[in-house]
Amino acid sequence: MQVILLEKVANLGNLGDVVKVKDGFARNFLIPTRRARRATESAMKEFEAKRAELEKVAADKLSAAQAMGEKLNGKSISITQKAGVDGRLFGSVTNADIAEALKKQGFDVPKSAVRMPGGPIKHTGEQTLSVALHTDVSVDVQVVVVGDVD
Repeated sequence: MQVILLEKVANLGNLGDVVKVKDGFARNFLIPTRRARRATESAMKEFEAKRAELEKVAADKLSAAQAMGEKLNGKSISITQKAGVDGRLFGSVTNADIAEALKKQGFDVPKSAVRMPGGPIKHTGEQTLSVALHTDVSVDVQVVVVGDVD
Protein backbone atom coordinates (compact mmCIF):
# COMPACT_ATOMS: atom_id res chain seq x y z
CA MET A 1 0.00 0.00 0.00
CA GLN A 2 1.26 3.47 -0.84
CA VAL A 3 0.97 6.08 1.92
CA ILE A 4 1.95 9.74 2.40
CA LEU A 5 3.89 10.29 5.62
CA LEU A 6 2.43 13.11 7.73
CA GLU A 7 5.46 13.17 10.05
CA LYS A 8 8.96 11.72 10.17
CA VAL A 9 8.90 7.97 10.85
CA ALA A 10 12.13 6.21 11.82
CA ASN A 11 13.52 3.82 9.18
CA LEU A 12 10.73 4.79 6.76
CA GLY A 13 10.96 8.41 5.62
CA ASN A 14 10.35 12.10 6.23
CA LEU A 15 7.28 14.32 6.15
CA GLY A 16 5.67 14.25 2.71
CA ASP A 17 7.39 11.14 1.39
CA VAL A 18 5.24 8.66 -0.51
CA VAL A 19 6.35 5.20 0.55
CA LYS A 20 5.18 1.66 -0.08
CA VAL A 21 4.54 -0.32 3.10
CA LYS A 22 2.80 -3.56 3.95
CA ASP A 23 -0.97 -3.27 4.19
CA GLY A 24 -1.15 -4.35 7.84
CA PHE A 25 1.50 -1.84 8.95
CA ALA A 26 -0.40 0.98 7.27
CA ARG A 27 -3.85 -0.15 8.39
CA ASN A 28 -2.97 -1.05 11.99
CA PHE A 29 -0.28 1.48 12.90
CA LEU A 30 0.48 4.36 10.53
CA ILE A 31 -3.07 5.44 9.66
CA PRO A 32 -4.66 5.06 13.16
CA THR A 33 -1.81 7.00 14.81
CA ARG A 34 -2.18 9.74 12.15
CA ARG A 35 1.38 9.33 10.92
CA ALA A 36 0.29 8.59 7.35
CA ARG A 37 -2.60 8.68 4.86
CA ARG A 38 -3.36 6.57 1.83
CA ALA A 39 -1.69 8.03 -1.24
CA THR A 40 -4.75 8.83 -3.37
CA GLU A 41 -4.98 11.78 -5.78
CA SER A 42 -7.30 13.75 -3.48
CA ALA A 43 -5.10 13.03 -0.44
CA MET A 44 -2.01 14.22 -2.36
CA LYS A 45 -3.69 17.51 -3.28
CA GLU A 46 -4.97 18.01 0.25
CA PHE A 47 -1.50 17.26 1.67
CA GLU A 48 0.16 19.81 -0.64
CA ALA A 49 -2.33 22.43 0.54
CA LYS A 50 -1.52 21.70 4.21
CA ARG A 51 2.21 21.03 3.77
CA ALA A 52 3.47 24.31 5.27
CA GLU A 53 1.24 23.91 8.33
CA LEU A 54 2.39 20.32 8.89
CA GLU A 55 6.06 21.31 8.50
CA LYS A 56 5.58 24.07 11.10
CA VAL A 57 3.99 21.62 13.55
CA ALA A 58 6.84 19.13 12.98
CA ALA A 59 9.45 21.85 13.56
CA ASP A 60 7.70 22.89 16.79
CA LYS A 61 7.70 19.28 18.04
CA LEU A 62 11.40 18.94 17.22
CA SER A 63 12.36 22.19 18.98
CA ALA A 64 10.34 21.22 22.07
CA ALA A 65 12.03 17.81 22.14
CA GLN A 66 15.48 19.40 21.76
CA ALA A 67 14.77 21.84 24.61
CA MET A 68 13.63 19.00 26.88
CA GLY A 69 16.62 16.92 25.78
CA GLU A 70 19.08 19.64 26.82
CA LYS A 71 17.52 19.74 30.30
CA LEU A 72 17.34 15.95 30.59
CA ASN A 73 20.78 15.06 29.21
CA GLY A 74 23.05 13.60 31.89
CA LYS A 75 20.37 13.57 34.63
CA SER A 76 20.67 10.94 37.30
CA ILE A 77 17.66 9.06 38.66
CA SER A 78 17.70 7.03 41.84
CA ILE A 79 15.23 4.17 42.22
CA THR A 80 14.92 2.08 45.38
CA GLN A 81 13.75 -1.53 45.10
CA LYS A 82 13.75 -4.49 47.46
CA ALA A 83 16.87 -6.56 46.90
CA GLY A 84 18.65 -9.57 48.30
CA VAL A 85 22.05 -9.52 49.97
CA ASP A 86 23.80 -10.34 46.67
CA GLY A 87 22.30 -7.28 44.92
CA ARG A 88 19.64 -9.11 42.93
CA LEU A 89 16.28 -7.37 42.90
CA PHE A 90 13.03 -9.00 43.95
CA GLY A 91 11.32 -8.04 40.70
CA SER A 92 12.84 -5.57 38.26
CA VAL A 93 13.04 -1.93 37.23
CA THR A 94 11.13 -1.39 33.98
CA ASN A 95 10.74 1.51 31.58
CA ALA A 96 7.48 2.42 33.35
CA ASP A 97 9.35 2.81 36.66
CA ILE A 98 11.94 5.04 35.01
CA ALA A 99 9.28 7.15 33.27
CA GLU A 100 7.50 7.58 36.62
CA ALA A 101 10.76 8.66 38.32
CA LEU A 102 11.37 11.17 35.50
CA LYS A 103 7.82 12.48 35.92
CA LYS A 104 8.53 13.10 39.62
CA GLN A 105 11.52 15.23 38.56
CA GLY A 106 9.31 17.26 36.22
CA PHE A 107 9.99 15.55 32.88
CA ASP A 108 6.84 14.22 31.21
CA VAL A 109 8.29 11.29 29.27
CA PRO A 110 6.12 8.42 27.99
CA LYS A 111 7.31 4.96 28.99
CA SER A 112 7.69 4.00 25.32
CA ALA A 113 10.43 6.64 24.98
CA VAL A 114 12.70 4.89 27.53
CA ARG A 115 14.97 2.52 25.62
CA MET A 116 16.19 -0.51 27.55
CA PRO A 117 18.22 -2.67 25.13
CA GLY A 118 19.18 -5.19 27.83
CA GLY A 119 15.62 -5.54 29.09
CA PRO A 120 14.46 -4.70 32.61
CA ILE A 121 17.13 -3.98 35.23
CA LYS A 122 17.43 -6.89 37.67
CA HIS A 123 20.53 -5.90 39.70
CA THR A 124 21.43 -2.98 41.89
CA GLY A 125 23.98 -0.56 40.53
CA GLU A 126 24.33 2.16 37.96
CA GLN A 127 23.30 2.00 34.30
CA THR A 128 23.10 4.45 31.43
CA LEU A 129 19.88 4.31 29.41
CA SER A 130 18.69 6.16 26.36
CA VAL A 131 15.51 8.25 26.23
CA ALA A 132 14.18 8.93 22.70
CA LEU A 133 12.15 12.13 22.92
CA HIS A 134 11.79 12.43 19.13
CA THR A 135 13.02 10.46 16.13
CA ASP A 136 15.97 12.91 15.94
CA VAL A 137 16.49 13.55 19.67
CA SER A 138 17.89 10.89 21.98
CA VAL A 139 19.57 11.62 25.34
CA ASP A 140 21.35 9.50 27.94
CA VAL A 141 20.13 9.23 31.53
CA GLN A 142 21.94 7.64 34.48
CA VAL A 143 19.79 5.22 36.47
CA VAL A 144 21.02 4.25 39.93
CA VAL A 145 19.19 1.27 41.44
CA VAL A 146 19.57 1.14 45.20
CA GLY A 147 18.79 -2.09 47.03
CA ASP A 148 16.48 -1.91 50.03
CA VAL A 149 17.53 -4.88 52.19
CA ASP A 150 14.93 -5.58 54.88
